[in-house]
Amino acid sequence: MKIPFVSFKPLEKKLDKGLRDAFERVYTRSWYIEGTEDEAFEKAFSVFCDRKFCIGVGNGLDALFLSLKALDIKEGDEVIVPSNTYIATALAVTYTGAKPVFVEPDIRTFNIDPTRIELAITDKTKAIMPVHLYGQACDMDPIMEIARRHNLYVLEDCAQAHGAKYKGKVIGSFGDAAGFSFYPGKNLGALGDAGAVVTSNEELANKVRALGNYGSDYKYHHIYQGNNSRLDELQAAFLSAKLPFLGKVNVERRNIAQKYLEGINNPEIVLPFVPDYAEPVWHIFGIRCDRRAELEAFLNEAGIGTNKHYPIPIHLQECYRNLGFMKGDYPIAEKISETELSIPMYYGMTNEEIQYVIDRINRFE
Repeated sequence: MKIPFVSFKPLEKKLDKGLRDAFERVYTRSWYIEGTEDEAFEKAFSVFCDRKFCIGVGNGLDALFLSLKALDIKEGDEVIVPSNTYIATALAVTYTGAKPVFVEPDIRTFNIDPTRIELAITDKTKAIMPVHLYGQACDMDPIMEIARRHNLYVLEDCAQAHGAKYKGKVIGSFGDAAGFSFYPGKNLGALGDAGAVVTSNEELANKVRALGNYGSDYKYHHIYQGNNSRLDELQAAFLSAKLPFLGKVNVERRNIAQKYLEGINNPEIVLPFVPDYAEPVWHIFGIRCDRRAELEAFLNEAGIGTNKHYPIPIHLQECYRNLGFMKGDYPIAEKISETELSIPMYYGMTNEEIQYVIDRINRFE
């Protein structure tokens, strides 16, 4: 049996008519940037995230960078980010001229450990960026309390967590702003690159929108030195076709995850931990194994696709050599990078495929 790590085809088949209609709508209208499709999706997604405003942008990295820029994060500032995350989180900080300050995760949840945050705060710290990694919410109450106590901004990185909840409240609704990615592989994915910022601060929303439109508040009038990062009409239309189905996608991912959690019983495997406060959407189902390379080869040989999120932690990446970190500086992030293995998780997996993955993992020895 061949089971890919991810497949878009089952969902695309389910939504085929809606996606084709979306394309025809935009093509027939012959209007491709900043139009009715963008406006409609922004309105719907702001409601979904329980925020007043949504600003469509070009991708998830831009969503974070433009938010930081709108919060006036700049050279000389520091922003707290998890040591275990995708590099875009840190790059967004770097692009503002500020310094990313890494804080270790809770190895059980993979997310930033709130008990370690205050130790990293200095007089240069301006913001905290919790990342709801793999689709599971960070422990937001203590993070928000720390931010209030130290007068810091909170920018949520929700790139992998569309619809995830913390104590019953949707993520993206806690911080000053939140950035989303709609990369095709996300639970809510475009048919290309796309992203969005959500916030309930009107002034911040207006600034993000202007910064993503060459710094312009109206045509040919530029109040900031901005960027070009806008959600185009085609991607907005595709996202509008997919958004009403996101709840069903997330339910199915939860069902697959539950089967994995109940069925995988190999003592070599550490399964994901779900705290009582979290309702994950399982963008990624990441297991850990000290013999990861052997496990990965075993599964791949059996026709099961896998991935690693992420094989090199940010502080050891070549592009951040200037920060002066060495192996051993962030041992928890390094441990996750050395042991995490992501197994198939996507809408449309059959019970037979799920059971095959479970059986093969349990046979590994």
